Amino acid sequence: MDIEITPPKLTDYQRAFLYNDARFTIVEAATKCGKTFSHLWWLFELAMQSDKRGANYWWVAPVFNQSEIAFGRLRRVIAQYNGVFKVNISKLTITLPNGAVIHFKSAEKPDNLFGEDVYGCVFDEFTRAREDAFFALRSTITATGGKMKLIGNAKGKKNWGYKLGARARAGEPNYAYFRITAYDAANAGLISLEEIEQAKRDLPERVFKELYLAEPQEDASNPFGMDHIRGQVKPLSSLPAEYFGIDLAKRKDWTVIVGLDVNGDVAYFERFQKNWEYTTDRIIDVIKKAKCTIDSTGVGDPIVERVQAKCPNVEGLNYASGTGTKQKLMEGLAVSLQRGEISVLSGIMQDELEAFEFQYTMSGVKYSAPEGFTDDCVNALALANRTKQFNPIVKRHRSLVGGVSR
Repeated sequence: MDIEITPPKLTDYQRAFLYNDARFTIVEAATKCGKTFSHLWWLFELAMQSDKRGANYWWVAPVFNQSEIAFGRLRRVIAQYNGVFKVNISKLTITLPNGAVIHFKSAEKPDNLFGEDVYGCVFDEFTRAREDAFFALRSTITATGGKMKLIGNAKGKKNWGYKLGARARAGEPNYAYFRITAYDAANAGLISLEEIEQAKRDLPERVFKELYLAEPQEDASNPFGMDHIRGQVKPLSSLPAEYFGIDLAKRKDWTVIVGLDVNGDVAYFERFQKNWEYTTDRIIDVIKKAKCTIDSTGVGDPIVERVQAKCPNVEGLNYASGTGTKQKLMEGLAVSLQRGEISVLSGIMQDELEAFEFQYTMSGVKYSAPEGFTDDCVNALALANRTKQFNPIVKRHRSLVGGVSR
């Protein structure tokens, strides 16, 4: 049966987060920016294109009544096509002419989500749902290779949704991340500027930033201090890098090279995932005779030894060599940030610093990245900061000829 359905008019940002190559798309968006209806259309369109009868497509929300709202919205859209779509109100399902079925489900009991094969799903308000529900949903698309889109408001920095979004921003393979503010929606004509400004006056600053600017707010457990981090965000320095810190990739992490200039500002930044041969050669080529500290913990020892054979001013720091070695490194970074002695680059470096947290344990305070989050940039910056502290340079005059320091 051929039926013609006119697609809705989508904004540029809606088209961007709906139609991209990533298998997992994360959208942290302001309220009333059109994320729900646009994703309903995406799921409906995907299911309509299915060539497999009985194929399952899921819309999942934290609680049952939120799924009912989405079900009702799609039901109203297709109501004009009387008899074409089979609607089951008690089961919250819509069966399409090609036999594909869209289910509207609750994430309240994650165990109930296991078992099915799903060809595409939307996890609505994912930042307000349990992580176990994500685990269950992830399992349902394993056999099918289906796509998943996670949409919701920003909600703090300690929930699993924020951490997953941070991984996406950091370049996690097969993931894409989008942040949509109320001002983006206003520019697209979906909401008025007057409404946004009224909400700004009506709501506490923290609430307004999360709901209208899609900015997750601090959970008061960051050891560096959000204001100190943001106050030190600067562009890459044009001066030569004098002090380097390098965090080597371990398992699926990243190798990060950070260089600071004589003033402590970031003058060099590189982040990559390559084999050990490339990594070693790259480090040697970058740091040359500059002062440098490399994390030599575990697999780092042989790499450091190879680099030291070519670069005379390299020191390896093994986190396991003494009690609290990494802790002291992070405390030194915190002090330097709070004193304004070191700069920060926006992007992944700032993200990692802001996600860092401290925990009280039996042995004292422990600084670490949250579970599932990388800290490679933080480690490299802390190592570069240590290099600078342990190797003070007497400032000397420099002339630049053709971009090369002399």
